[in-house]
Amino acid sequence: MTEATLAQAIEHGLIESEWKHILRVMNRAPNLTELGIFSVMWSEHCSYKSSRVHLRKLPTTAPWVIQGPGENAGVIDIGDGDAIIFKMESHNHPSFIEPYQGAATGVGGIMRDVFTMGARPIAMLNALRFGEPNHPKTQHLVSGVVAGIGGYGNCMGVPTVGGEVNFHRSYNGNILVNAMCVGLAKANNIFLSAAKGSGNPVVYVGSKTGRDGIHGATMASAEFDDASEEKRPTVQVGDPFTEKLLLEACLELMATDAIVGIQDMGAAGLTSSSCEMADKGGSGIELNLDHVPCREKGMTPYEMMLSESQERMLMVLKPGREKEAEKIFKKWELDFAVIGITTDTKRLVLKFKGETVADIPVTALADEAPLYERPWEEPKRPAPLAAVAEPKSITEALAKLVATPDLASRRWIYEQYDSTVMADTVQKPGGDAAIVRIHNTQKAVALTTDVTPRYVQADPYTGGVQAVAECWRNITAVGGTPLAITDNLNFGNPQRPEIMGQFVLAVRGIGDACRALDFPVVSGNVSLYNETNGQGILPTPAIGGVGILKDVHKHATIPFKAAGETILVIGETKGHLGQSIYLREILGREEGAPPPVDLKIERRNGDFVRELITTGRVTAVHDASDGGLAVAIAEMAMSSGIGATLATPADKPRAAFWFGEDQARYVVTTTAAGAEKILADAHAAGIPAQKLGVTFDTSVKVDDEQIEVAALKRGHEEWLPRLMT
Repeated sequence: MTEATLAQAIEHGLIESEWKHILRVMNRAPNLTELGIFSVMWSEHCSYKSSRVHLRKLPTTAPWVIQGPGENAGVIDIGDGDAIIFKMESHNHPSFIEPYQGAATGVGGIMRDVFTMGARPIAMLNALRFGEPNHPKTQHLVSGVVAGIGGYGNCMGVPTVGGEVNFHRSYNGNILVNAMCVGLAKANNIFLSAAKGSGNPVVYVGSKTGRDGIHGATMASAEFDDASEEKRPTVQVGDPFTEKLLLEACLELMATDAIVGIQDMGAAGLTSSSCEMADKGGSGIELNLDHVPCREKGMTPYEMMLSESQERMLMVLKPGREKEAEKIFKKWELDFAVIGITTDTKRLVLKFKGETVADIPVTALADEAPLYERPWEEPKRPAPLAAVAEPKSITEALAKLVATPDLASRRWIYEQYDSTVMADTVQKPGGDAAIVRIHNTQKAVALTTDVTPRYVQADPYTGGVQAVAECWRNITAVGGTPLAITDNLNFGNPQRPEIMGQFVLAVRGIGDACRALDFPVVSGNVSLYNETNGQGILPTPAIGGVGILKDVHKHATIPFKAAGETILVIGETKGHLGQSIYLREILGREEGAPPPVDLKIERRNGDFVRELITTGRVTAVHDASDGGLAVAIAEMAMSSGIGATLATPADKPRAAFWFGEDQARYVVTTTAAGAEKILADAHAAGIPAQKLGVTFDTSVKVDDEQIEVAALKRGHEEWLPRLMT
């Protein structure tokens, strides 16, 4: 076959040194099919060549961790023979080019990562970032992404139970769509991807292969420019109804002992699945591409290997079990084909029409992939925050804040998702964390996604720490014990030292927080080159967390429960306004350092609040984060219709006290008698706590000002529907 050239390698996203490396490991020039395989396997998206050296420093083990990073998803033990399998992954570039299909196939892909390990998906979450609300593309992108997430998840019959949405000008040319899937499996029946042994049949199942998605992994490993919309053919097309059949067929076959290894055909399709399975199993794979089910005529080996058509799996079966497996997949009306065999050669060999069209050492694609320690520089520290003016009115500022893009209600979005299908959703979207019951048990999992990108931009290390701490706090605020996280690290071009510095420091912060909170990283995804024409996004290391509630009945929610209850804050309020929503939205300033995070205090305060919840001593709980105490209380009031009477401490500036974003704080309500005991117990434990006011009537009163809860809610609920109409 014709030898590929350096020019073709560069067209495939490789650089000259990588081309020379290919020549060395192959001891010859590759042909075009082999070059295509190298280009996707050595892409940033598949090889993590800029990030692997730093990711290795994250804490990934704990007594309850069954499987950490390196497989399709992470696995944790939740007792009684049950395991939770979960992961978060990005579909950023495809969703910007084609928002509906980009988001939909992101949902489908992350579900396959979970059920390929033997789990039935029980919940979906998403973390979305869009550009400025008045940007010409924002409405179109929000509409398409939300419809794509809802369309795929709803058809699959999996509830979408939580997530987050931000708007900022840095995402104008590069939105973020991060999808998280959580599944339930038996702890003693987890399926891995290693293609162990020689002479085992390699089986293709699911949909037919088409030309959609070719070069999807390469496209996801490059920054955008003004011509990016021309890349629409690299966006995959999803079919949730086929995926539902694939899910049921896979789980049915998994009930037997026929499977040796199984892998989703995700990024880089048949290439990555076959290479990764062979590498993990220490084996080789020989594929006959004549047997690959194709939906388009005349497909070449290059196209078959690089296609990212959706709803496909690659399996290695025990010899002689092919007919048994085929019967199951035919019953579910899915394609089934034996397309190859495992070998002991440690080579990927492809045959087509009687010829060998590729012959590559598996280690060349995996172990020999480039690994870069890119130069990085520490970002400049933000200047100290100058004096902050007091607002004319606290309640007017509060009304404006709850109707701003980052704090307005997301109801318009989450009501397009089915959050209750499967009948185990205990806490729907809108709370600190979603709660999903483990079917037919008293246990439940608490689920959330969190990051504050403006904090990471100002101080990547502190922002990384805070993202983990807030995730831990949100799980705690509903009564859960945090167990583990998945991450989705969204950054700009790693070849720019200032961007690489953001990545290195944020990962360091995430690692330190996870160690301090016993909250290991068990899976994740890195998405780099999120920038357009050299303008990068805010660094956005999204954290997806999972916690356990041993008794689902002992959980907390946000709404006030009755008038006349005492409102307390657990944790110290110093009034930190640097990088706050108040500073940005009321004063038009994006300045200062983000709030400091003390992880010992975070853990101490959280453990105290969790104990209050599980012993039934508090009636409502909400963590204080964006917008500070005033916004937290307003959200509790708006979700219940019950107001509050609040008093500013005499020694505190009003804006700083009510809108400061100090960490490790929870707003709780309880009876008057219960409040005194909680304050005494907090004092005995060395935990700052104070009374803020009482629940009362239907208005929020701060000192001598007041505003009706209904008026707050009107602005809060109307902003997003108004944007979308």
